[in-house]
Amino acid sequence: MTWLEWLEATRVADAVRNSVVLTAGLSAVHLLGFTLVTGGALVANLRLLGVLLARQPLRVIVRPATRGIAIGLLISVVTGGLLFSTRATTAAENGIFQTKMTLLASASLWHLFVQRRVRLGSPDGNRPFAGLVGLTLWMGLALAGCAFILLE
Repeated sequence: MTWLEWLEATRVADAVRNSVVLTAGLSAVHLLGFTLVTGGALVANLRLLGVLLARQPLRVIVRPATRGIAIGLLISVVTGGLLFSTRATTAAENGIFQTKMTLLASASLWHLFVQRRVRLGSPDGNRPFAGLVGLTLWMGLALAGCAFILLE
């Protein structure tokens, strides 16, 4: 038995799989986490691009947006893991899901390491590029998440 099959066979996965109310509730909370991530990513990256709140100090805008991203990621990872557990083997083989997870890792790492370096001391000229790449990664994640739901 693979670890994915084991995960699908757990009591937690079985409870989620057999409860429409639990699945709907987890999906709703997952969407709230997604909204926090997407909202924070939009604000932070549009500020780096100089399109939104350009007169405000970068730190004043990006720090709370980053907190929103972190809280949203925590919510989304927990609820997403529970939803994933019900169909782990199928989801893991799905190309759209794989793309979603790759974009999630890439966007998170970009925000955590590259954009942090840009915010803390790189010349202003790097900010628009960092914002554009970040925006592309986060919005790609949002599209992949929607595609996974609609096309699975």
